[in-house]
Amino acid sequence: MDLRFTAEEDAFRKDVRAFIRDNLDPVTHRKMLDGRIPSKEEVVTWQRTLNGRNWATPSWPAAAGGPGFTSVERYIFLDELHQAPAPEPVSFNVSMIGPVLIAFGTPAQKARFLAATANNDIWWAQGFSEPGAGSDLASLRTSARRDGDHYVVSGHKIWQGMAHHADWMFTLVRTDPAAPRKQRGISFLLIDLHSPGVTVRPIITMDGRHEVNEVFLDEVRVPVDCLVGEENKGWDVTKFLLSNERTGIARIGMTKHLIRRIKRLAGDNAAALRKAAAIEAELKILEITQLRVLDGQRKSDGPDPRSSVLKLKGVELRQAASELLLEIAGIAALEVRSDEDPIGPEDEEWVGSIMPNYAILRAASIYGGSSEVQKTIVASSILGLK
Repeated sequence: MDLRFTAEEDAFRKDVRAFIRDNLDPVTHRKMLDGRIPSKEEVVTWQRTLNGRNWATPSWPAAAGGPGFTSVERYIFLDELHQAPAPEPVSFNVSMIGPVLIAFGTPAQKARFLAATANNDIWWAQGFSEPGAGSDLASLRTSARRDGDHYVVSGHKIWQGMAHHADWMFTLVRTDPAAPRKQRGISFLLIDLHSPGVTVRPIITMDGRHEVNEVFLDEVRVPVDCLVGEENKGWDVTKFLLSNERTGIARIGMTKHLIRRIKRLAGDNAAALRKAAAIEAELKILEITQLRVLDGQRKSDGPDPRSSVLKLKGVELRQAASELLLEIAGIAALEVRSDEDPIGPEDEEWVGSIMPNYAILRAASIYGGSSEVQKTIVASSILGLK
């Protein structure tokens, strides 16, 4: 096993790093350094800048208009974005619906949506969770009945990230309520959020931010040509979507950025620096595990169950780093300021984002596959337990 990067991979990392340095807007970069949320316009501008280099869709094959990165190149690319830090391409677009359309979409759907999705001309939302159907997603109740060339959709979706920015939503609906298994009778639809009958209502979380939403669907007419895959077989599409993007799941670069910030704020606080060193040591072990997974993917680009270990430990370490950052910042972390407030001098360390980011990271144990689910995968796929 060779965990070293090749000369070509090292050269690619330098190329990505230089591109970010030379092309990322300084105000957007400063917001990322401060832990603020870039505006919609800033995210769209950066994704289009990446798309100009054909880097906005790192997981897409060249045949579908993507860069055709290897798994190692995808890891390097995302790691450099996280460490810079720079905004990631919108995951709903490039890591979720894009690969789904490439795998299951009709030629007309690909022609209509893929290029616009890569360039963020369309911003997508994910319409999966419902009240009473989160971890048990197959219990969803949003219904779609066929009426000529349309489906008529009614239901209630919740926790839609950035749906207030979105133009379209990919969603799951129940098209056959009499199906013998609840995983059957579910279909995968694309819904224009500007359609009559769609209402997007904000959910303001405890950190004061507006990132998630409720979406109400009241007799929304959706053209049949917006069905992805076969009717009543949307669960197969969903399983593909949820398992598709595995490279970079540990978010090691994000934790490295947090540790650098801890060290700047800690100064000569020996106790805090010792805690940071302990997190950093575990992070190095995790990074070696990530490299072992990547070494295997050089030979086979298929799923690796060790990705569940990466997700579990990666979240744990990011949460630990955010908690230590909060401890160091103390009461100053409670400063209330908007993400849109003017940024201060370049050498000013703004800590008002630390508490909100600490709070929102608690949810990382749930999204992308809850820690309990990941532990089940580890037990069955790696440890061979039944």
